[in-house]
Amino acid sequence: MGKTAFIFPGQGAQYVGMGKDFVENFPKAKMVFEEASDSLGYDMLKLVMEGTDEDLKQTEVTQPSILTASIAALSAVTQEGIDCDFTAGLSLGEYSALVKAGSLKFKDAVSVVRQRGKFMQEAVPAGRGAMAAVIGMPIDKLKESLRQASVHGIVEIANFNSHEQLVISGETAGVEAAVKLALENGAMKAVMLPVSAPFHSSLLKPAAEKLHEVLKNTEVNPLNKHVVSNAEAKVLKSHEEVVPALVRQVNNSVLWVPSIELMIDEGVDSFVEIGPGKALSGFVKRIAKSKGAKVDIYNVEDMVSFKNFVDAKNKGGN
Repeated sequence: MGKTAFIFPGQGAQYVGMGKDFVENFPKAKMVFEEASDSLGYDMLKLVMEGTDEDLKQTEVTQPSILTASIAALSAVTQEGIDCDFTAGLSLGEYSALVKAGSLKFKDAVSVVRQRGKFMQEAVPAGRGAMAAVIGMPIDKLKESLRQASVHGIVEIANFNSHEQLVISGETAGVEAAVKLALENGAMKAVMLPVSAPFHSSLLKPAAEKLHEVLKNTEVNPLNKHVVSNAEAKVLKSHEEVVPALVRQVNNSVLWVPSIELMIDEGVDSFVEIGPGKALSGFVKRIAKSKGAKVDIYNVEDMVSFKNFVDAKNKGGN
């Protein structure tokens, strides 16, 4: 029998009302929002259900809100007795994976990611950093475009989301030059992203250092699942590797493609995206296709998708 992986979304997946179905149908999901409110000192449920898109775009709000919505959705899956063998999360989503694996307590994780968001925003003055998505360009050609663009400013690959989609990050002038060069050199599409900081670039080293100080004082427990780390695309061997992995991912690339490929190689043939959005499901579909692997992909973000997933599992799906 195949193995199952629970995967969790990162920043950018947020929207007003995420998690609403679970809060209304599962008391444990509502308790997750209440626990977040107690830890953060503000009403998370009210913010997510009644706030504005602008409220949720503030990085130090975005990060804890996505984590909360993801763990609320997870609580519904857990209540059905459905479990996983592996877990991973895209960037911020790695914290959800570590909560699932029992390594971080949710109340601690939600506090840490608020500070993570704050440190990331403070690391680079507004307007100095930027990010862009590049679609349909071979990695070697993109690297050449980045090399040429680097005379204008720092620009690096931030996310290996799929073989077709890469995200670049760095100083605004460098990223803008790289977008222009990528389009000239054959990229299908290259667009600037509406983000407030150059995530997963070397410019965020100061944020990584501050986060390390916070994590050193955070309780980290033994892992009860195989957790695949973003920054190295490897399974964490013990809970002693958790803090270095979380610090490393702040200013290093998110290796999502090799992370998914590793899980497929380890026998995972069922991926369940838990939390807001469906972006990861799309990435997994493309990664599996390019690898010639047949996998089942589900997402759980509302009652419709949740019921579809549970029904598939009850009918004997992987």
